[in-house]
Amino acid sequence: MRLDKFLKVSRLIKRRTLAKEVADQGRITINGNQAKASSIVAAGDELVIKFGQKLVTIQVTDLRETVKKDEAQNLYKVIKEERNE
Repeated sequence: MRLDKFLKVSRLIKRRTLAKEVADQGRITINGNQAKASSIVAAGDELVIKFGQKLVTIQVTDLRETVKKDEAQNLYKVIKEERNE
């Protein structure tokens, strides 16, 4: 699954266009490698996302094309969350 689509489906980022912008700005890495919006995400991958002053590390646990809002958090597991100065 494409990175931008995963971020939207998992509701980590609300809109796919915003997910694309964040990825194209170089604020996301997949398993330590710089990611683009078109990068492929697989179950077990580790994503590091920079949200402003926050650095969030998540592990992809499941991939689905569509998911209900209350089940979206089951697609990933937050490993750590830290403030980025």
